[in-house]
Amino acid sequence: MTTISADTMRRRHLTVACGVLALATGLVLTLPASTGSAATGPTTGIVCESNASNTFSLDARAGYINMPDGNSIYAWGYTSAGNAFQFPGPTLCVTSGDRVTVVLRNRLVEPTSIVFPGQENVTAGGAPAEPQFNSSGALTSLTQTAAATTGTLSYQFTAGTPGTYLYESGTDVTKQREMGLYGGLVVRPAGFPARANSTAQSGFDPAHEYLFILSEVDPALHSAVERKRAFDYRTTRARYFLVNGRSMPDTIAPNFAAWLPSQPYGGLIHIEPFQNGDRPALARYLNAGSVSYPFHPHGNNQQVITRDGAPMVDAAGEDSSYEKFLVDVGPGQSVDTLDRWRIEYEDTPTDKIPDDIALPHLQDQIVGPGTETWFSENPYLGGARGLLPAGIVQNNECGEYYHVAHSHALDQATNYGASFGGMMTLIRIDPRGGCPAS
Repeated sequence: MTTISADTMRRRHLTVACGVLALATGLVLTLPASTGSAATGPTTGIVCESNASNTFSLDARAGYINMPDGNSIYAWGYTSAGNAFQFPGPTLCVTSGDRVTVVLRNRLVEPTSIVFPGQENVTAGGAPAEPQFNSSGALTSLTQTAAATTGTLSYQFTAGTPGTYLYESGTDVTKQREMGLYGGLVVRPAGFPARANSTAQSGFDPAHEYLFILSEVDPALHSAVERKRAFDYRTTRARYFLVNGRSMPDTIAPNFAAWLPSQPYGGLIHIEPFQNGDRPALARYLNAGSVSYPFHPHGNNQQVITRDGAPMVDAAGEDSSYEKFLVDVGPGQSVDTLDRWRIEYEDTPTDKIPDDIALPHLQDQIVGPGTETWFSENPYLGGARGLLPAGIVQNNECGEYYHVAHSHALDQATNYGASFGGMMTLIRIDPRGGCPAS
C-alpha cells in the first residue's frame, strides 16, 4: 500500500487545494489507512476521551494553531490536565444517566468557566450553576468561574438525552469562544453504544463515527488578545473557517498529524459502500461559531436523525428522519446524520465497471504535476489500475475514489479569502471490503 509522508503531504497541499473543484470527477489521492494505534487513537474518525469514573480534568491554557498558508495564530483551548495545548478541546464521551464531573483548572490570565448547553441541573463547586453579576448588576458570566492563572472549579451533571453537544466557555463568550474555548460532548444511549440516539433506526457502525466541530477564526481578534490590546468586536471578520480546528487541506491529514501538534483531530470521512444490511457511518456536526454553516457533502444525501439531542420522531414516536443534500447547522446547534454510501449497481457483487460504460480518454483526465495523476474520471469502485500510459503514476491505492464535503457558503471555503480551503474536507469511499494491505 502506498502512503504519503508528512513532508510529502505538506508539499502537495497546494496541488490538492487548487484542484479541489475537480473532486466530483474522482480525486486520486493516497491517504493513510483508517487503522490507529493504542497510544493515540484512530487515524480517522472520532477520538473519544472516556473513563470508568466519568471524571475529566481540563486545563484552560494558551498556545498557537497553524494554518495551511503558513500563518500561526495565538489561541486558547481546553486540554486534558497536564497535556500540551490543543484546539479544540478533547471530545468527552459518556453514557446517558452517568454522573459526570468536569474539573476546570484555569491557566489563562483572566477568569473563565465551562457551560454545558443541553444538560440539566449542572452544579459548579457544589452549588447550582447560575449567571454571575458584578456589584453594578451587570452580567459577568453565564456560570461560576475559575479565577485567573491558578483557579480550579468542579462542574457536575447527569448526562441527559443521547446526542451531540458543545461544551464551551460561559464567560465573556464573544471573546473566549472565538479564542477556542469549546469542545464536543457525546452522550450515548445506555445499553446501546452503537446507536446515535434512543431509537432503533439510529444504529451505526462504531468503526465509522465522525465528529465535525465547525468554527471560524478572526486573526485580528486573536492578535489583539495576544498583545493585550482593545478590540472592537463589531469589526470582527472571520478569515479562516475550520473543521475540528483545522483548515483545508490540513483537514484531510490524519488524526495526530505530527506537523499539527496543537490540532489533533482530522476531518476525513473514510467509508465503504452501504449494501446488504451493512451499518451506516455516523457524522455528528457541531457549530461552535457565530454564524450558520451550510455544510454540504457531495455525492450522497445524509439522513438527519437527531437535532440538538432530540431524535427525529413524530408525535406517535414514529421515525421522521429525513434525507438532506445540505446539512445546515446554526450557531450552537448540533445535527447527527447517518451516511449510507449507496451504489446503483448493488446486484453486481464485485463492483466492477459495467460493460456498457466507456472509460474516458486520457485527454479528459488531469495529469500532473510531473508523472503523477491526481484525478481519474472512473467513478466506479474497484476500477482496474494500469489504465494510464507507461511512466504515469496513479496514486489511488485500490480503486477508491473521493468526494469533497464543504461549507456551501463559499466564502467559508477559503483561507484568508484564497480558494479553495477553509471549511472543507474529503469523503474517501473504498471498494466493499476495503483496501487490502500490501
